[in-house]
Amino acid sequence: MCSVPHGSILVLLLFVLYVADLVNVVEKHGLRLYVYADDSQLTLHFRRDEVGASIERLERCIDDVDQWMSTKRLMLNVDRTEWLLVGSRHSLSSLNITRPVLQVGGNTIAASDHVRLLEDDIVPDLSLDQHVTNVSASCFYRLRQMRRIRRSLDNHSAITLVHALVSTGVDYCNSVLAAAPKMTTDKLQHVLNAAARVVSNTYKFDRSLLQLLHGDLHWLDVPDRVAFKLIVTVYRCLNDRAPNYLSNHVIPVSAVSRQRLRSAQQNTLVVQCYRLTAYGRRAFSVARPTAWYTLPVAFRDPTISDTCCKAACNMIDLSIYQRDNEMICM
Repeated sequence: MCSVPHGSILVLLLFVLYVADLVNVVEKHGLRLYVYADDSQLTLHFRRDEVGASIERLERCIDDVDQWMSTKRLMLNVDRTEWLLVGSRHSLSSLNITRPVLQVGGNTIAASDHVRLLEDDIVPDLSLDQHVTNVSASCFYRLRQMRRIRRSLDNHSAITLVHALVSTGVDYCNSVLAAAPKMTTDKLQHVLNAAARVVSNTYKFDRSLLQLLHGDLHWLDVPDRVAFKLIVTVYRCLNDRAPNYLSNHVIPVSAVSRQRLRSAQQNTLVVQCYRLTAYGRRAFSVARPTAWYTLPVAFRDPTISDTCCKAACNMIDLSIYQRDNEMICM
């Protein structure tokens, strides 16, 4: 960008404004466009018997995008262009084509086994195993480096490093772990356990890990961190502090019901119906209201300033305390 200092945040903002007309080019072909800075994603929904026609429509859309970019003095980077065919395992296995390809400007691009979207690894069946495995490997590498210098750090410095290098990796985009199986979240829980050992300068087989995590450090477990993130997101959506593509899926019952229902007075949300259990309950329109219901009715009022966030943290702490006592009694 001309006349903009290098590294300024205005570069990204002005670039988004510069390519704002790209939405009209994409919507003309019936596709949806998602833009984050200079990274753009095209999405297209189709049935299993429409794979061939849908790929052709996607090729025509990319050709028009390439022509539009040429008029804007931009260039489509074919080397970094990836595409992914997403569906359930049964749907993907029933396709007649084994390795679909995409023709872009005379180049042939085969479907990828996984793509990286905002540091999240997306695979065709939308499972989270590969993403969680990569995050765990990266965090364990940093913990091993911190263990070597732990004797030179005080407790405050160790906690600061763990939050900066490990906790941020565990919490980044962790809302996609909503309704994830326990075997998936356990991998990240092992990371938090190891981080607590590094902070306290203890080792794997030392006792009192629960007291260290919950009592001394006041860290939430991974499922509780996900629930807290969902509740905070709902609170922001209800107070118009979230993007429209999120707020549109958080609908209070009082906004759609014509009758005076008891649920409308309790600040409940509409839970969208879903058909596939493995995918439907992980959707934003289902996971967020489900987490919102865990709050007491008195704390669901979105007009109370930041109270529901504090209540969510207190409720999660209380549930952890009760769960720890049950495990000790056993």
